[in-house]
Amino acid sequence: MRHVLLLSTLSLSLVVATQTVIAPAASGTATLGSGPGGPVPLADSIVIEKKTRKLTLYHQGRALRSYLVALGANPVGDKRSAGDRRTPEGLFSIDSKHEKSDFHLALHISYPDSAHRARAEAVGVSPGGDILIHGLPSGRGATGAFHRTVDWTDGCIALTDEEIEGMWSAVMVGTPVEIKP
Repeated sequence: MRHVLLLSTLSLSLVVATQTVIAPAASGTATLGSGPGGPVPLADSIVIEKKTRKLTLYHQGRALRSYLVALGANPVGDKRSAGDRRTPEGLFSIDSKHEKSDFHLALHISYPDSAHRARAEAVGVSPGGDILIHGLPSGRGATGAFHRTVDWTDGCIALTDEEIEGMWSAVMVGTPVEIKP
């Protein structure tokens, strides 16, 4: 048990040390979010790079903050059907925010788009849905950064509770999301 706790603490320390934080943009920029590293200006896009397990918030083309993430348990390749445990790839947007869910805060992604729906329909399967950027499962926040040691979601993008809290007010409904391989 102490070994797991130590690894969790070390993981969190490494993540905090490697988290990219760029100073808030020039004056006139709305600073709405806050989190580890101080205030976060309003993000106008989110980019998720599956290969590097990284989510980056952008404002006017400038990286604001980056986070390491866990993905679907079958992370290589685009999502094809419900239950495949893959994280989708493509251009989406945040279409709703959920304060109360099975996870500590959740940003809903507009998957499936028309291309994913058509591809799934062509082979007679459901494309799936309910893809989120979320914190840890309710009651599991103490796991912290240790959750990143394995891809464990059903296709979602998972951060620590503290990280999703830091993003929450910086990301509005309608924010574009690009998920890259």
